[in-house]
Amino acid sequence: MDESSKTLYVGLDVHKDSIAVAYAPDDRGAEVVSLGAIGTRQSDIDKLIRKLQSKGATTLVFVYEAGPCGYGLYRYLTGKGFACHVVAPSLIPRKAGDRVKTDRRDAMTLARLMRSGDLSSIYVPGVEDEALRDLSRGRDDAMQDLKRSKRRLKSFLLRQDIRYEGRATWNAAHLRWLSEVVCPTPPQQIVFQEYLRAVSEQQERRQRMEHELHEAVKSWRLYPVVEAIQALRGVELTGAVILMTELGDITRFENPRQLMSYLGLTPSEYSSGERRRQGGITKAGNSHARRALVEGAWAYRYPAKVSRHLQLRLESLPAEVQAISWKAQVRLCKRYRQLTARGKHVNQVVVAIAREMAAFAWAIARLVPLAA
Repeated sequence: MDESSKTLYVGLDVHKDSIAVAYAPDDRGAEVVSLGAIGTRQSDIDKLIRKLQSKGATTLVFVYEAGPCGYGLYRYLTGKGFACHVVAPSLIPRKAGDRVKTDRRDAMTLARLMRSGDLSSIYVPGVEDEALRDLSRGRDDAMQDLKRSKRRLKSFLLRQDIRYEGRATWNAAHLRWLSEVVCPTPPQQIVFQEYLRAVSEQQERRQRMEHELHEAVKSWRLYPVVEAIQALRGVELTGAVILMTELGDITRFENPRQLMSYLGLTPSEYSSGERRRQGGITKAGNSHARRALVEGAWAYRYPAKVSRHLQLRLESLPAEVQAISWKAQVRLCKRYRQLTARGKHVNQVVVAIAREMAAFAWAIARLVPLAA
């Protein structure tokens, strides 16, 4: 090995208050060495770098698992000019029968696998992209909290045998009915009022988060793509924002199949010898973006038609994007009918439509010029 170009592969098992460290020399026959644990402050990282460089390393390659500690360490190391890779825990090869898991062993495994080239890095969003993604997920959390509050209120009323006779819920008529509900006892009335108040507060929170998200995205570098993919039926502003904040620049995928795989929308497969069996979708990858596409796919159960709302979204878009929009409508509406006629379960049909929606979104994104 040429000592003038010595490389060390450094595995980091990152936690809130400590980082377990191990390194592997680029000589495949050399043992992986554990350096124990260090702190998480920048001064601790700088001290580690100096220690590794003192071992004669001219190149340091860092690797750690994606987790709750985020990408601050990645940005700090790359900002200092070092190579750093973040890997998905689910994609790290594991030895069958290995039942021992410690921070030390995890760091050593990362260093060893990085040296052998058996790890695949994940996409790390930029600071602005991550900030908008956090805002989008905050809005989604508010939506989920609102749904839980509504279910809690409806379950409480059901236990008291207080039933709403109308058809639709949470519209003006239902809200008026709720304002007049009287429970059997004063304590139950207090509980009901608190549940009702929680619903109102969660609605206001969701509206605030949605407003802030829609305003913030207007100055985003990917906003032209957000506008363009709204050409697809079933993808309005909020859905488009979710897709783009979760995926980033989707033109980084070489082809639509890569995007479908990243979204976990491709079928799982169990094959051996001449036997080949496909199962349900893998559900690997980004669940937020996948859910947004699946929700939008329901729009294709109706015949192809350019609605007034869709027409307003299309008016400012290039002719090429409008052409893809109509092509998608014709194909996906027909596909929905065909799969339904073949007796496929509705959930399978919707997932199949969502998978093809991802391909059309990819095609539209490639037509949108972005500022450098």
